[in-house]
Amino acid sequence: MRALRLLDIVAADGPLRTAAVAEQAGLPRGTVHRMLGALAEAGLLRQDAAEGSWRLGLKVFEMAHRVWDSLDLRGAAEPELARLAATSGETARLALLDGDGCVYVDQREAARSGVRLGNGVGARTALHASACGKVILAHLPPPERRRRIQSLPLTPLTSATITDPAAFQRDLDLVKARGYAVSLEESTEGVAAVAAPVVDHLGEPIAAVCVLGPSFRLPPDRLHALGREVIEAARRISGNAGHVEMSIATTRPSAPPSPGVRCAVEARPFLGEGPVWLADARRLLWVDILAPAVHLSDAASGEDRVLPVGELVGAVVPRAKGGFVAMMGNAFRALDLQGGVTGTLRVAEPDKPGNRFNDAKCDRAGRLFAGTMAIDAGPGQGTLWRLDPDLTLTAVETGLHISNGLGWSPDDRTFYFTDTGTRTVYAYDYELATGAATNRRAFVTFDGAAKPDGLAVDAEGFVWIALWDGWGVARHAPDGTLDRFVSLPVPRPSSVCFGGKDLRTLFVTSARVRLSAAQLAEAPLSGSVFAIEPGVAGAPVGAFGG
Repeated sequence: MRALRLLDIVAADGPLRTAAVAEQAGLPRGTVHRMLGALAEAGLLRQDAAEGSWRLGLKVFEMAHRVWDSLDLRGAAEPELARLAATSGETARLALLDGDGCVYVDQREAARSGVRLGNGVGARTALHASACGKVILAHLPPPERRRRIQSLPLTPLTSATITDPAAFQRDLDLVKARGYAVSLEESTEGVAAVAAPVVDHLGEPIAAVCVLGPSFRLPPDRLHALGREVIEAARRISGNAGHVEMSIATTRPSAPPSPGVRCAVEARPFLGEGPVWLADARRLLWVDILAPAVHLSDAASGEDRVLPVGELVGAVVPRAKGGFVAMMGNAFRALDLQGGVTGTLRVAEPDKPGNRFNDAKCDRAGRLFAGTMAIDAGPGQGTLWRLDPDLTLTAVETGLHISNGLGWSPDDRTFYFTDTGTRTVYAYDYELATGAATNRRAFVTFDGAAKPDGLAVDAEGFVWIALWDGWGVARHAPDGTLDRFVSLPVPRPSSVCFGGKDLRTLFVTSARVRLSAAQLAEAPLSGSVFAIEPGVAGAPVGAFGG
């Protein structure tokens, strides 16, 4: 048992040297060395000859393949289907990909459902019109996904079926970003469903699990609240393999909301992000990434005007000559708040259709910095781009996980950039004259549940960081030390900006995506925009000069 414990330690935190393994295990170093040697002889561990550190051995990989080859999918899914049916009061099903459709291979019905659905075990459902079909399609490797879509007839089954190829592609992008799919009477009149993918050890979909029932009992809000539950069930079926970066767990608040925190705009976006203060209009501009829309809000009255857009939108920034630039999908688009998208300035990553922009901001010379990430939040796929006023596009940093908050010190000599996937806010030396960001180093790294998201810099050079799953906003001094923590009534603050008179109000966006019904009941203002009077003004932020 002690040897297996060592295997768990290396699997969780490796590569590790013998001394580090011994410290975590609380065992004598000599004992640990002998155990590690025995595990290496069995092929379960291997030691790096140069560094002396221990890693998992290839035998573990071989064993994992055998597990998946012999997996009894229905047996693994049975307790999760029963749990979903009991907690939702609806029907839970397991579906497999079968040619150009899905076939239901198992089902559990809630004792109190009161409504029996047709097309049970053994029935087929369309890939393009069912929640199970769409979620499997969305999570296929891009080449396989494109091949299937090209040969898939988008036959209308109801008036709600998506039949336009471009609209269907956008819907699949949303599905992959959210981690679940919904079908609102797209396959059968009066029936709604929500599904999540069951993935193998390579992260590829092998099945889907869903909850479905009468649409009058499963309106959109309830479907999306159940999205987290079906994601959790799918992960348990597959042994938590695959896209674990997509967070579904949250912690309880460590403190009540701080004094002075107020709800400025009560809203219900999936993922509110990218707040920008428009001084001339005295309005707050922000986006909902996952129900793609641009919001223009009056923080004094709470009035919120919504402009839906056609694809995933990560951020919007003002242009010095009027209008805006929206980071949509993988492109920089010209945007008018009255007429919508008016053109495309540049496409950043035409060879990466599985990527999207996530956050953006301009320096005071008019350069636009914007970061990308994989739609499914997979590691290593993101790039930080700089778009100059003459539309020259330059890659500043590559191999990023989740590109996020950006900002500059008041003297423009330090650039801050967040990679949420590594839980780190980085600092760079910055030259305003050239836009060069060099000498990257960690400014602050977070552990525990809280992860750094959007950020803003105040006039004193302190950095305010929204803490996703951290129930608050942290203020860090220029040397990285924590100066202050402001507690909020929502678990997922997403970004911050200074606005209001003299930039003396800190606005905080938030999210409700993948929060369960119970979590939303505990934090009903999730998705709203909050206002804080921090006692310090913000550093001005630039507009795009192109």
